[in-house]
Amino acid sequence: MNRIENIDFCIRYLLEQNGVQTEMSETLQEKQLLLRALMNIWEPQPLSEEFLTAQDAELQMQLQDKGVVEPDGMLWKGDITRLKVDAIVNAANSYGLGCWHPLHTCIDNAIHSAAGLQLRQECNNILRGGEIATGDAIITPGYNLPAKYVIHTVGPIIATGSPTPEQEQQLADCYHNCLRLAKEKGCRSIAFCCISTGEFHFPNRRAAEIAIQTIKQSGNQSIMVLFNVFKDIDYDIFRELLGEN
Repeated sequence: MNRIENIDFCIRYLLEQNGVQTEMSETLQEKQLLLRALMNIWEPQPLSEEFLTAQDAELQMQLQDKGVVEPDGMLWKGDITRLKVDAIVNAANSYGLGCWHPLHTCIDNAIHSAAGLQLRQECNNILRGGEIATGDAIITPGYNLPAKYVIHTVGPIIATGSPTPEQEQQLADCYHNCLRLAKEKGCRSIAFCCISTGEFHFPNRRAAEIAIQTIKQSGNQSIMVLFNVFKDIDYDIFRELLGEN
C-alpha cells in the first residue's frame, strides 16, 4: 500500500471499531486529522496486527515529517513528541488514558496521538479502571515516539488561581515520582513538560520555581534533565530562573 492507501485502511478500521460513519477526507492532511480524531475517541479493545503495522507506518512518517530533535542544554521550546530522550513527561488527567476530546491541543492529546493506540492500551492495562492520584505517576513505553518511555503524572488543578501549600507539595511530588520512575528504568535523560500549567491553571512562574527547586533538591546527578516548554511565557520564565541568556 502507498501512504494514502495505508492511512485510508487505518481510518476505515477505526470507523468500524468506533461505530462511526463519516465521509472519507480528501487530502493527506485532512486524513491525518480524521485519523487522529478517531484515535482520540477509541475505546481500548484488541487491535489487529495489520492495523498496528499500518498505524505505526503512518506515525513514523509523521515523525519524519516533523523531524527528531536531540536536545542540548536544560531548556527547549517546541513539540515534546519530537524529542529523542529516554523519557518524556506527560501532564495526564487522573483517568490516565489520554485526552478524549478529538484534536484537542493539550499535551496529553499530542503525546497519545503521536505514540499510537498501544499507549492507551498500555495505560488501560496498568490502571485497570483505576486512576492516577494527584502527584503520582506511571511509566509506559514510548511506542512511536522518539522517546523510549512516557511518564504520565497528574498535577493539581488550581480552581482558585492560587495554589495551597498542599497543592504546591503535590506538584513537587510529580517531579519526584517522575525522576524515581526514570531512575528505576535506567534512564539517562528526561524531558519535563510544564506540569499543571495551562488546562490545570497552576500559575506559570510558581510552577517553574517548584520544578527547578525540586530537581535541584533531588540530588539527581545521573539523569540529564530538560525543561520542555511550548509557550513564550514559560520559555521566558525558565530562561530567567535557569540563568540562561
